[in-house]
Amino acid sequence: MAWELKGKFPHILEHPQYGEAARELYANARQLLQRIIDERLLSAKGVYGLWPANSDGDDIILYTDDTRRQELARFHMLRQQEAHDDTRPYLSLADFIAPADSGLADYLGGFAVTAGLGADALVRRFEQDHDDYNAIMVKALADRLAEAFAEYLHQRVRRECGYGKAENLSVEELIAEKYRGIRPALGYPACPDHSEKYTLFTMLEAAAAGMSLTESAAMMPAASVSGLYFAHPQARYFSVGRVDRDQVRSYTKRKGMELMEVEKWLAPNLGYAPEA
Repeated sequence: MAWELKGKFPHILEHPQYGEAARELYANARQLLQRIIDERLLSAKGVYGLWPANSDGDDIILYTDDTRRQELARFHMLRQQEAHDDTRPYLSLADFIAPADSGLADYLGGFAVTAGLGADALVRRFEQDHDDYNAIMVKALADRLAEAFAEYLHQRVRRECGYGKAENLSVEELIAEKYRGIRPALGYPACPDHSEKYTLFTMLEAAAAGMSLTESAAMMPAASVSGLYFAHPQARYFSVGRVDRDQVRSYTKRKGMELMEVEKWLAPNLGYAPEA
């Protein structure tokens, strides 16, 4: 994708138009990856947590312990609002956590991983040698390694929690997400508010793993992945889509923020024009 070669691996290697370029790119990437491994040019670190949790409307409450008496933090979720003509439910990620008044003890997980420690220095080395090709390649490889780390860690957490102990999935099945549960990233379609990452990074103490957030909630290093773990067997990915003024006002109250600030974070999802 970084080189805009359109197609899926490994079929793209035999593509009549892109195959030759894809094979050359793949060979070069494997060579650089082996050098990164042999010389330990990049480092990967990650952190994850599991907390007692229940839902309160479209909020997910995290508790300090299993007594569930003291609230530790909240993640604020949005609900699909755009009308559709069938019987599909209007989803919120909070739907996949047991309500507080249900009497059921549920849990939520969170994670942050990076494979980009050392990437900036390595990119600078290549740029100083006027080797833009490998500079771009480092960034692309670090991104893929971060995604692979996220997949590995999710598998480990499923097994530790018990509901993934019987898994015996191939790499292809893992990539196709043939397992129970989801790991949506904060700031993406199912939970489009990037500012929720501040709560996640605080809860995880992500700074201890060398990760931080910018003022716009971008993750540093850039080759990083974070999100939440949902174990509900019916949990699935979806897009919140456009939200109207009424939900944004409710969301603003739940988050305890100013309306203009919330509208800034949710700008791509607003179904109305904010007031000047």
